[in-house]
Amino acid sequence: MKIISLNLNGIRSATNKGVQAWLKTQDADIVCMQEIKAQQADMTDEMLNPQGYYGNFHYAEKKGYSGVGIYSKAKPDKVIEGLGNSILGHAHTSVADIDSEGRYLECQFNNTSVGNLSVISLYLPSGSSGEERQTFKFSVMERFLPHLQALVASGREVIICGDWNIAHQEIDLKNYKGNKKNSGFLPEERAWLTGLFNQVGWVDVYRSLHPETTDECYTWWSNRGQAWAKNVGWRIDYQIATPAMAAKAATASIYKQERFSDHAPLIINYRYD
Repeated sequence: MKIISLNLNGIRSATNKGVQAWLKTQDADIVCMQEIKAQQADMTDEMLNPQGYYGNFHYAEKKGYSGVGIYSKAKPDKVIEGLGNSILGHAHTSVADIDSEGRYLECQFNNTSVGNLSVISLYLPSGSSGEERQTFKFSVMERFLPHLQALVASGREVIICGDWNIAHQEIDLKNYKGNKKNSGFLPEERAWLTGLFNQVGWVDVYRSLHPETTDECYTWWSNRGQAWAKNVGWRIDYQIATPAMAAKAATASIYKQERFSDHAPLIINYRYD
């Protein structure tokens, strides 16, 4: 089972740069997309439902902003748009402000070869634009944690694909010394991810396959300076899975031969057996 995760930085822009043509060559089972930056009215038929795929989306209320989507070869048995529509972990927590930004989409597939499987496209906020957004990011992380705990305990196999906007370890970005006080590499953000892996029970699938890879692991490069040319990157895009699902991961790679956005596609193949 081949799963691709990619922050598009605008589905219309990425389509103009050839992402739909590239996807046709990949024959992926599931494609998780973040930062759609479009409303349904902006989407072409090819963007909504590429040939051979069912498309589902959670759009942001604000035009040209955020939004996530999932293409899948199999029709989902259930589609959950937004955290507020999921009963896991949010019975007493308001998430309306998160859902208005189109950051969570879950497709459930039942009775698959791996059992009952949920695949989630997630776009965690960035806090790099200022203190207000960093405060919101911390708030989202705090409110999202009970849901992440409930997903692990749900009995389903789960893969969360997305732009988490956090580089976990020093090996996950080029200039770690200069970014220790910057959003995306703050101690509190890194500790939160560590808790997901060490206490909650999630597995960072790429790292499980490539525990020591450094500059080959980056998935995002700033548009400033010559970050791409010099490979001054960050690993902030992940596929995070429940342990049994993560154990089925066979290969993980990052596609850099073409550029569809400021992020690169993260491709992971999971065994069916």
